[in-house]
Amino acid sequence: MDDSKIIELFFERSEQAIVELSKKYGNTCYKIAVNILKNDSDAEECVNDTYLGAWNTIPPQKPKPLLTYICRIARNISIKRYHQNTAKKRNSYYDVALDELEACLPSSIMVQDEVSAKELTSLIDDFLGGLDKTNRIMFVRRYWFSDSILDIATRFNLSKHAVTVRLSRTRERLRQYLIKKGVTI
Repeated sequence: MDDSKIIELFFERSEQAIVELSKKYGNTCYKIAVNILKNDSDAEECVNDTYLGAWNTIPPQKPKPLLTYICRIARNISIKRYHQNTAKKRNSYYDVALDELEACLPSSIMVQDEVSAKELTSLIDDFLGGLDKTNRIMFVRRYWFSDSILDIATRFNLSKHAVTVRLSRTRERLRQYLIKKGVTI
């Protein structure tokens, strides 16, 4: 079913909207959640919470594109659950991915002082737009979808080492790009 039809169902407050959303984007939401949480039951619960989040926000929101909107809800809910689950633990899988980015992004305090979150998002979008397709997809798969290095290596038919090196170089390029744009790292 077309995204606009699904959104219409939400505006009509038809429960069929959830059914259609699940058919179309349920697997994608689950993949995001399980990549972050590494737990099937928690991931399933986050996906259900994603549907509830969509139900509660559409209307008034009329998201375009719907996939990005739903993925953002799923990711935010999964990250929140992740933090609840690992409040006293450290060095888990998702922490490793976040730590990789730490050196090339400003701290949240600096973001508030130096660059608004929207401006930083715009700068990162511009940076990603300047990358070749393969490096851009690798970066987004790793840091947005939380894919493992092995998953990315398999997807691109590369060694894990090659993926690690490419991601490292891309992070360094991002760091240099942000510095050049006046963002304090």
